[in-house]
Formats: sequence, C-alpha cells, structure tokens
Amino acid sequence: MVKTFIGTGRRKTSVAQVRLVQGAGKITINTKPITEYFPLAFQREAVIQPLKVVKMDNNFDINIKVHGGGLTGQIDSCQLGISRALIQYDEELRSALRGKDLLTRDPRMVERKKYGLHKARKSGQFSKR
Repeated sequence: MVKTFIGTGRRKTSVAQVRLVQGAGKITINTKPITEYFPLAFQREAVIQPLKVVKMDNNFDINIKVHGGGLTGQIDSCQLGISRALIQYDEELRSALRGKDLLTRDPRMVERKKYGLHKARKSGQFSKR
C-alpha cells in the first residue's frame, strides 16, 4: 500500500492542496507539469525549496491542486503545503523547515474597501474652495 502525505498551504486568497507519494520526483500542478505551470526557474525553485532544505529532491511524486490568487500567492501556498506534508512524513524535519521559515503562514491579506473612499485608504482629491 502506498502512503500519501497531505498538506494544505494558504497565502492571500490562494489555497494549495498538496499530496506527497513515494516516487521519482515528478511534480504536477493542476494536472500540468511544474515546468508548464511555473515557466520561470525562480518560481519552480521557490516551490521545491522545502524539498531542497531537507535533501529529498527526488524522493516524492507531488500532486498539487491550487486555486485563487495570483502567481506569487500560489507559489507561496504550494511551498507551505509541501512543508506541512513533509512534517506529516517525518516530524523530525520540523526544525530544519522552521529554521528556513517555511512553516510560517503569511497573515497579510488585502484590506477591504471602505465606503466614501476610492480604495481601502485612497480618498478623493482635497479641495480648499
């Protein structure tokens, strides 16, 4: 029986559901290969950073479902999901991932728009007369 490790990552309005399965290192995001979903190298590096920190680059096949937000939010939510799934796999990896700040959920969200203003804080132009 193949053991699956699941982790959920969130950032802004993006949510990533990550499944880790023992395998050869194949990564798919929304049924596409990682090179197709994140075409730039620095984006792919950010997603697989937790695996590099614990030196398990090619130990797992990773299947990620991600939705909401923009590219940056999706990258960070995938990263957090992979980190949480790795902790399910082995609790002793927690200190290594915590040291690189990969287990902290970024709490910053977009501030809501207020009535009477153009945006959350932008007001109309001031007129003296």
